[in-house]
Amino acid sequence: MTVGSSPSSVPGRDVAAAVEPQQTDSPPFRFYDNRQKYLAFVNTCNEKATVARRAARELSQLRPQPPALRIFDAGMGDGTVLSRLMSSAHRDFPTVPLLAVAKEISLEDVRLGLEKMPDRFYEHPQTVFVVTNLSYMEAPQLKARHAESAVNWHTLRLRGTSSYEYVEQIEALGPVLFKGWQTRPNPRTGNPTVVRPSVLVIYREDYEFMLDGVIPRPGVPVGEYDFILASQPWRARMSAQFKAQKVLAPLARNLRPGGRLLTLQSYGQDPGLEIVQKLWPGENPFMVGRRDLLQALEEALGPDAERFTLTNPPDEEALFQYQMHTLPSEIGDRIGTSTLFAAWNAVIYVNQVEDERLDPVVTTGSYLEATQDVLQKHGGLWFNDEAFVVSRRQEDLT
Repeated sequence: MTVGSSPSSVPGRDVAAAVEPQQTDSPPFRFYDNRQKYLAFVNTCNEKATVARRAARELSQLRPQPPALRIFDAGMGDGTVLSRLMSSAHRDFPTVPLLAVAKEISLEDVRLGLEKMPDRFYEHPQTVFVVTNLSYMEAPQLKARHAESAVNWHTLRLRGTSSYEYVEQIEALGPVLFKGWQTRPNPRTGNPTVVRPSVLVIYREDYEFMLDGVIPRPGVPVGEYDFILASQPWRARMSAQFKAQKVLAPLARNLRPGGRLLTLQSYGQDPGLEIVQKLWPGENPFMVGRRDLLQALEEALGPDAERFTLTNPPDEEALFQYQMHTLPSEIGDRIGTSTLFAAWNAVIYVNQVEDERLDPVVTTGSYLEATQDVLQKHGGLWFNDEAFVVSRRQEDLT
């Protein structure tokens, strides 16, 4: 998964705008607020590389039209998937201008994502990169829905012709990011809310003339997208209707004719869920499958659904796996504590187990026993994801 994201994201993604409100006496501490869990997960599992390969398959099927290939990442996370996707775009369309727009509300993930961009500007100089913390309804077109919500807009024109020069200029954005990507907890739900709607636009100054028709400008709609990636942009336990109305439908409506929306989410039925069910029998956070999501999306789109192809792919096309990295010698009669801790962290992260539920199993140590039993049974740890594609019909030229 793009699993992976930030202290404001579920496995891999940005969920601040896609969490159903719940009434609480005090702001809850959510599992995805623990940045250590996130960093441990993304560094011990190959989820991001697997998602990037899956997304690149869709990108290769596109036929971009002037003035640019437009892609939108609905939850950039640390930028690993997006940077690889931009690299594959250069492979498939080396001379086509690229507009890459990413939604992300986590300040730390924006910093990590920007660190991966200098090489993209060097290899593919006709690139415009944009990151924003606007909502799913607003982010694709970089416009706030309410006139009173003034957008903090900043443009960086990169000077020079080397990656290192771009590194220095991007690192100097620290004050801009600190001002633009502040959040505060919602007093009712505990979810992070954006303090200042912001947009950051970056491109090479020496390609400004060529990119004039591609560079976004304040108040001007961006246009429709060739490809949109929605990798786990929600809590698994949320309803299909909420996911469709708040995330999938707004994204689908921003596709151009022939454009493709790739959605990925956790599927379960893997060793990770097996560990969880050893400790919490009957637990299954992945009750909303792709079939339910597609049905809910068709309802959310209403009459517009006729403009899209909403096909539920068979399991052999939809399901794929990613693994936790282990050495062949690490899984045997005895498994090292560090390996067990890494596996346990990945399990509770992917399965979205809240911190307050962990105390009983951690106190007794039963979590390590359950983790070891399952790792020895399967010879390692892996997770299942599912994916489906929504495409806008080519004949829809309205």
